[in-house]
Amino acid sequence: MGKLLQVAIDGPASAGKSTVAKLVAHKLNYIYCDTGAMYRAVTWAAIHDGIQLDDDESIEMILSNINIKFVPSTEGQRVFVNETEVTTEIRMPEISNNVSTVAAQVSVRKYLTDLQQKIARTGGIVMDGRDIGTTVLPSADVKIFMVASVKERALRRYKENIEKGIQTPLEILEREIEERDRKDSTRTISPLVKAVDAVQLDTTSLTIEQVVDKIMKIIEKKA
Repeated sequence: MGKLLQVAIDGPASAGKSTVAKLVAHKLNYIYCDTGAMYRAVTWAAIHDGIQLDDDESIEMILSNINIKFVPSTEGQRVFVNETEVTTEIRMPEISNNVSTVAAQVSVRKYLTDLQQKIARTGGIVMDGRDIGTTVLPSADVKIFMVASVKERALRRYKENIEKGIQTPLEILEREIEERDRKDSTRTISPLVKAVDAVQLDTTSLTIEQVVDKIMKIIEKKA
């Protein structure tokens, strides 16, 4: 494959974006950028500092002192905020249930969008999130919008939580995902929406391997 492409993968919570994006990046030998982990890291920092999560001015004040770093490891990507590893903490329910509020703040979106655009500038990247194809990389070479039913996404989150030792009833997870969808789709800044030139993939009844295969075929056609 000649030109180094920008691949944008968007979609709602627990649609399988991160898992698929990592595998696609590996197949292409591209960089993988987990933008969701960036928003979770800022959310962790705000909670850690006791900041009101919808107070844009207060959150903006801490952004200049936050250094988000990804470190590859045999167990997967490790995430650090300054020198503190937050890999496990940012996947806890407290973060999952508050990240949409933090992500809706103007200062946070500007700060992270600028950072993500710098990372993707030279191409050779697979980036997943909510607004990659619409705001972060509007000129991306390939845009995918992954969707799945709420029930399926809640079941996926339930299985992930069980593996982590987190016991949350499936019905509660369904309500939480519906609420995240509402927040992400109705926020004023960069709402969750399918880019007009994105290819939509419904992953409800597909395996991870099938989704990756479909995306690779889309990329190969583009290349």
